[in-house]
Amino acid sequence: MHPFVYERPASLSAAVAVASRSATRHPPTQAPAQFIAGGTNLADYMKLGVARPERLLDLNGLSEPALRRIETGGEGLRLGALVRMGDAAENAEIKRRYPVIAESLQLAASGQLRNMASLAGNILQRTRCEYFRETSWPCNKREPGSGCAAMEGFNRQHAVLGTSENCIATYHGDFAQALIALDATVHVQGHNGRRKIPFASLHRLPEDSPHIETDLAPDEIVTAIEVPAGAWTRRSRYLKIRDRQSYAFALASAAVALDLDGETVNEARIALGGVATVPWRARAAEEILRGKVLDEAAAAEAAEAAFAEAQPRRHNAFKIELGKRTLIRGLLETRDMKV
Repeated sequence: MHPFVYERPASLSAAVAVASRSATRHPPTQAPAQFIAGGTNLADYMKLGVARPERLLDLNGLSEPALRRIETGGEGLRLGALVRMGDAAENAEIKRRYPVIAESLQLAASGQLRNMASLAGNILQRTRCEYFRETSWPCNKREPGSGCAAMEGFNRQHAVLGTSENCIATYHGDFAQALIALDATVHVQGHNGRRKIPFASLHRLPEDSPHIETDLAPDEIVTAIEVPAGAWTRRSRYLKIRDRQSYAFALASAAVALDLDGETVNEARIALGGVATVPWRARAAEEILRGKVLDEAAAAEAAEAAFAEAQPRRHNAFKIELGKRTLIRGLLETRDMKV
């Protein structure tokens, strides 16, 4: 592992101040100073030589209580950035009022990882693309301009939506799909103050700069995630299809939230995982369902719309049909929930 300086700031302002002193024009993932909380993602990449920070700022000593708090109320849900995935997954109010969030966390990683990983760290996790993790391969996300070995390599796990000629790496997270479907907002704090970012704007498409993955500045820390209350939050679920039932990333997943009048859709919220380069909101599918009776035909029409712009590669074309079937099943199972 590359040598680094370890620091444990006592407050948000202290952490931001240290990061600001070493902030550069690089994106956060390549900045000299980087933040760590659970370490389940960054520590992996430091061991592999993919990440080589000069300074590591451990956020677990921050004194602000709100960073570790789960709050539910009439306005919605507020999750502190340092809340552990396992604590949120097992929270009774989240299970009752936001089942899609609880399920997305329960199906993510192993129990040991969920007990260590923070919510903010989870949404900022980097791709598990094999060509990104192995430093002997060219990768535009790891080394801008070096090329992308996945294009003509074994790309069974790679994305079919939101791809570019420079990157087809999949965003592997589960929790993020629930957040983008429910129109969550991320609170951040940096040298220039505090700001709120719509979750849908947090992650960037790869386009011609796949190494810039988020809208964050190098010295900005995620402090909280807010999910607004809605008529659709209780009738919601997360369906994940993977190679094995335990501890595997999604080949395809669907986060679905519905507001129904009988079986007629007032509002549908849909996100797709395992198939796209970023957390993926399927707005075309949502539009098709609005005002319709949700039956198998309507669900199939929505699934066709969701994957209309898919761009498969040699080994991952199966994800299009798998993704459609996952979404159809997710819609019908969410319709049939007892709430």
